[in-house]
Amino acid sequence: MGKRIIVIGAGPGGYVAAIRAAQLGGAVTIVEKGNLGGTCLNRGCIPTKVLLHSAELLTALTHGGPASGIFADNVRFDWSAIMNRKAQVVERLQTGVSALIRSNAITHIRGEAKLVAPTVVEIAGQRLEADAVVIATGSVPAIPVVAGLDLEGVITSDGALSLETLPQSIAIIGGGVIGVEFASIFASFGVSVTVVEMLPGVLPGIDTEIAGILCKVLTQKGVRFHTGTRLRDVSKKGEGLRVRMEGPEGPVCLDVDKLLVAAGRLPNTASLGLERLGMAMDATRVVTDERMRTNIQGLYAVGDCTSRIMLAHVAEHEGRVAAENIMGHDAVMDYSAVPLAIHTTPAVACVGLTEENAEKSGHTVKVGRFPLIANGKSLIAGDSAGMVKVVAGMQHDEILGVHIVGGPATDMIAEGVLALNLESTLEDMISTIHAHPTVTEAVAEAAMEALGRAIHIPGPFADKRSA
Repeated sequence: MGKRIIVIGAGPGGYVAAIRAAQLGGAVTIVEKGNLGGTCLNRGCIPTKVLLHSAELLTALTHGGPASGIFADNVRFDWSAIMNRKAQVVERLQTGVSALIRSNAITHIRGEAKLVAPTVVEIAGQRLEADAVVIATGSVPAIPVVAGLDLEGVITSDGALSLETLPQSIAIIGGGVIGVEFASIFASFGVSVTVVEMLPGVLPGIDTEIAGILCKVLTQKGVRFHTGTRLRDVSKKGEGLRVRMEGPEGPVCLDVDKLLVAAGRLPNTASLGLERLGMAMDATRVVTDERMRTNIQGLYAVGDCTSRIMLAHVAEHEGRVAAENIMGHDAVMDYSAVPLAIHTTPAVACVGLTEENAEKSGHTVKVGRFPLIANGKSLIAGDSAGMVKVVAGMQHDEILGVHIVGGPATDMIAEGVLALNLESTLEDMISTIHAHPTVTEAVAEAAMEALGRAIHIPGPFADKRSA
């Protein structure tokens, strides 16, 4: 009989760990108190992208269509139909995960698990023993300690994905990835949107130029931004809410129908009983090494409950690393080339160091930029407000980071990830033939621009020649 493995949580980290361990001969049981797929599938990545897709279609018909000679009369949307499609997509993917679990002979137990000993799990009074346990319990929305956040009309991302009707106005607390994605969704459907961010700029950690381009486009769509602004309190105002804030220029008061709290997420570890086991913790986060091992023999952790990078694709990789180490292989988690995809309109994606972080890390850099307005495919698609930015080391021209806003940025970033993994240089990127006409040509052009060789933007003597 193979090693007995229990996985607590069936999100991207958990079910991938379970499948990989089963592939390697493990006898695997996965325990999940909710639906298979975790936050990503049920209340995060997938449902939000369904809404964003509908928003993009609506924008294409109402704004992009006439510019392309396509006219549609009486364009409208049905929010309930959109929500039904969201539910159908989620259900279909849940069915797919269930099929994967069954096809790999993994035992699925529905219930809430608690660790009563390092490798002993209790579910509804039933105790299961294993050779190894993988904790993959994910995360929960972070709720700031602010008066009024328990009022009716205050929602988290979970509530935003379950709205029966759209509000006329909404304030979003938090200008990170979750906040700007919902801002893009709601603004596309005609909701009056205000984003409140405590830090000086939205999308902290994202290249400032890239974030600035996104904010400019969202502002043109009617989104208002209050940066450097702290939420003071929330109170009832008629059928809606009154939001009081403190900004750089003093108090700000805003009346809205709904308030979305998108202030990040916290590891979901409170109900596991980890404290009794002597688990090494960083606040509520499980501490692991590069092989996803905790400080307790036989206990591993993956995904949002341990990772500082709370992304589904990171959890999946961590799940594979944990399973392979449990089953006797030697696998190490590498976080040096993790892509971030932000599914706003326009989309944003990045990997590696920003220009600012590269310089803070001691690199002398050269930077190449290529505006999508100079890219033929972007002009054809009417999506030319963005830019590709490549950051490279000065001495060896090694790629340090790739940052994109606009076009199919979230698909294009894979080239940047591969470039970092292969330790590629600007010349490698330039010498790779990119199909024409595609938006991906802009990546090579940005690399060329870093070396002063860009073809499709005016050269340094353009002004002199035209004089």
